[in-house]
Amino acid sequence: MAAYFARRFLLMIPTFLGITLLVFAITRLVPGGPIEQMILKTQMAGAHGGGGGAAKGSRAEIPKEILDQLKAHYHFDKPILVAYGLWLKDLLTLNLGKSYKYNRPVLETITGRFRVSIYFGLIGFLLAYLICIPLGVWKAIKHGGVFDLTTSVTVFMGYSIPGWALGAVLLVLLGGGSFWDVFPLGGFESSDFASLTLWGKVRDRAYHTVLPVIAYMVGSFATLTILMKNSLMENLGQDYVRTAFAKGLSERRVIFRHALRNSLIPLCTGLGHAVGLVMAGSYLIEKVFNIDGLGYLGYTSVIDRDYAVVMGVLVFNTFLVLLGNILSDVLYVLVDPRIRFD
Repeated sequence: MAAYFARRFLLMIPTFLGITLLVFAITRLVPGGPIEQMILKTQMAGAHGGGGGAAKGSRAEIPKEILDQLKAHYHFDKPILVAYGLWLKDLLTLNLGKSYKYNRPVLETITGRFRVSIYFGLIGFLLAYLICIPLGVWKAIKHGGVFDLTTSVTVFMGYSIPGWALGAVLLVLLGGGSFWDVFPLGGFESSDFASLTLWGKVRDRAYHTVLPVIAYMVGSFATLTILMKNSLMENLGQDYVRTAFAKGLSERRVIFRHALRNSLIPLCTGLGHAVGLVMAGSYLIEKVFNIDGLGYLGYTSVIDRDYAVVMGVLVFNTFLVLLGNILSDVLYVLVDPRIRFD
């Protein structure tokens, strides 16, 4: 098994190289890069400063020598593979470059927003599993009853509503005084957060957490609940369960000591991948709630052609997803000891 996981870790290297090389090549081929953005800003500045006719001649305000220096700085004067090799060399020293939009190192820009995404994502992720697993178990036990039918309506309503759409509805109903002034319109914390007491900071952070976490949870809520229910019902019909009942074991012992453990296997297969996606943030939810997280940063960096940030966010997301897939295999073994990877 150790050899299997060693191979999996080694396979992360070519996978990572393939993903990053593809995106790196795209950033070099599409128009509107950082140099073009600087030229455009210079043209706009010339138009505002020198009248309408200045825009046509504003390109000459950036001498060719400076343009050549900018191309050399961003490695646009080199072939794609050579420039990619230089980028990899810098990556090994955790030098992801500098954002031309924020004028800050990329690593500093990403880490400042990563904690926001991981905060909302992990809370929503943990609550979803803590709620959906017991709910799915109880629905399987009460299959066909009133509780199962009523909760199924709620579950499938949540399944049909995207998280960002539910977030917008919640903001209209509960945020900003539209109907009930219960929660804020968004953000990660209040403007006076630094001056609050410890208890005040906890309350303020919780105040800004409730609605985004609900939006994060709704996407996986129905899937996890129904998957848990169907998996448990399938295991309850297996021969080993009937044998356990025939031995005189109680229903609680049979369900929670025998059937439940095997029923958790399907949930574990996607657990690691879900961790990677959650930590990477969700642009749409962060946009609705005005949360400056990693997902929103990745989207805006693509729009602004801030390619250093684009590659930095890609490195984080790719690494998390690849690591999450390996985590799924580890959890798979922990849940079912019969499984061996050779």
